[in-house]
Amino acid sequence: MKFIYYSVFVSAFLGVAFVINNFLTYIFDLPGLFGTLAFLGFGYFDITNQDYSGVFLFFGIIQSISFLLAFFAPILILRRQKSESDAALLNSCSEIIVGFAFWSVMLIGVVDAAISFVRIEGLLPNIVGDDLALALGKPALRGFYIHIPLLIIGMIIALYRRGFDFIWLALLIVLGELLIVITRFIFSYEQAFMGDLVRFWYAGLFLFSSAYTLVHEGHVRVDVLYANFSEKSKAYTNIFGSIFLGIPLCWIVLIRGCWHETSPFNLALLNFEVTQQGFGMYVKYLMSGFLIIFALSMLFQFSSYIISHINSLVNKEENTVYG
Repeated sequence: MKFIYYSVFVSAFLGVAFVINNFLTYIFDLPGLFGTLAFLGFGYFDITNQDYSGVFLFFGIIQSISFLLAFFAPILILRRQKSESDAALLNSCSEIIVGFAFWSVMLIGVVDAAISFVRIEGLLPNIVGDDLALALGKPALRGFYIHIPLLIIGMIIALYRRGFDFIWLALLIVLGELLIVITRFIFSYEQAFMGDLVRFWYAGLFLFSSAYTLVHEGHVRVDVLYANFSEKSKAYTNIFGSIFLGIPLCWIVLIRGCWHETSPFNLALLNFEVTQQGFGMYVKYLMSGFLIIFALSMLFQFSSYIISHINSLVNKEENTVYG
């Protein structure tokens, strides 16, 4: 059990290191782990075909150390904390990740939809001027000057306000659909950004709330057998399913989507991929990032889930021995 306990912590921390270094490598052209190993003489790892040196090599070494920390940090945490707080720690990390995504999606959805609306109606040049209006019609510039600042604001809100309620996002989706129906059938008015906004929020609602649903045992189960299990058997079943099904799924999503510059998630994010439907919202590339958030938050939540069940088994055994 101790090995499993340690391994799930390592898996969660490796997920964070992998995602952060993925963006540092392909956005800022840093060498990453493989580029650093290739420079140090391990040619097998050269997947970038670039000659890194100087300051780039320095950052590459830091990136490589971050992966080592993913293995050593859990040792320090497990030594200093009580076992009851380990699951809570991982759960808090998952809450921060989901909270960041939740607030970012809310803010970006409102702001991007507003920009698309005034742009369609020809009001944008009157508000921001011709040059900025032209710039906001380009996906990369809107991403850099509108979306990225809103992502930073979303992260700040998530760090200082842990609570969030998906019911408000669900309500906004319903109101968005209602607005589409009213404007289409009463005012004969419909624009592409209206459907884009609903899809953007709808995708966020389901992918971001998965970790929250796991905590509250809300996911669908085929419980023909599970419902009749003892509490001990249920705990072992949940541990087994999380280790052999849940965590591998998260890593498959991350590796398949982010392994290389041309991987699906990286390609969409780096190119600010958008849907070309008239004057729609420029958020399609962010929806690729939703899957990264989903995999990372679920990785932490599965780890927390495993540890909480291990603790419950240990406590029951201790109660049996000393009871």
